[in-house]
Amino acid sequence: MTPTPPPRTITRHRDGRIRAYRPTADPAVFGALEPVAVFRPRTGDELVESAVRHDLERAVYTTLNGVVCLSRAGDPVWAADFEPRSEGSSGHRPGCAFSLDGRTVWVYRPDAMAGRGDSDQWVVHDADSGAVLARHELKTVGHGAFHHVHPVDGSVYLDIGEGQDGVVTVRGALGADGVPEFTTYPWTDRCLIGLAPGGERFMSVEHGQTDVAFHEHPGGDVLLTLSVEDFGYDPEETFVEWSGGYLTPDTAVVTLGGETEDGDEWFRHHLVDVRTGEIGGEITAEVPSPYDLKPLGDGSFLIPGAEGHPVRRSCLGGV
Repeated sequence: MTPTPPPRTITRHRDGRIRAYRPTADPAVFGALEPVAVFRPRTGDELVESAVRHDLERAVYTTLNGVVCLSRAGDPVWAADFEPRSEGSSGHRPGCAFSLDGRTVWVYRPDAMAGRGDSDQWVVHDADSGAVLARHELKTVGHGAFHHVHPVDGSVYLDIGEGQDGVVTVRGALGADGVPEFTTYPWTDRCLIGLAPGGERFMSVEHGQTDVAFHEHPGGDVLLTLSVEDFGYDPEETFVEWSGGYLTPDTAVVTLGGETEDGDEWFRHHLVDVRTGEIGGEITAEVPSPYDLKPLGDGSFLIPGAEGHPVRRSCLGGV
């Protein structure tokens, strides 16, 4: 079995602060998590997305009009404004992520929706100085995007949502000369959900929510596809949610949902063996949304808890 890396640091926003959480590497430790670091953004900044470096000495966050890097003490280390300034929200959400080694910050700029140009940008900054190391014109008109950092080779996937126009997946990786190289995958109809904990595969859901697929990294070749019918549901009444992920290196959580005859929404978290395609049991967790269950790749998952703190649980014997 592929060894799993230590759990990554995740962030939550509460009371105008960035709270960093890091589940212990012991997958048998469960319960509510306490923040391992708390960062205070600049006064007046409205948080959109954030990330915290693995050493907990740096946090980075986006607003509608820029990206800011903070020290552990809460002092701004550097900032970069998105020009020209966008007056108000057009449904766009700039995103950010630290690289695996913490040396760079990757920033998604939805410039087209913000009225800054005809397409979006993906910008790579030096994490210590803020200097721009690379700037990639994406040729997309996205509302927002999700960063997925590869746990082994350090490449970064970007999943860009363009609303009704579909989804674009781009991968950035350092070349032999240390300069980032960018690859756009040949599809606009698959939402990237997550990477396997060992990095050898990734999971996607069809934009129309008809199936889930598992791909080879980095080429993207499809290794397994499961439709709504494969789970025993009527495709006219049920769809695959854009959520889930890898519970373990060999087990994925695939979430299906729909509506009852009374119009009430429902969803179920199914377990799938990604080696064989066998559909197993379900995770029964009390969560208000299908997006509130976050698999960690080590057999455990996070759900929302009291006062905004995430709670770690497991369907493999934990509470």
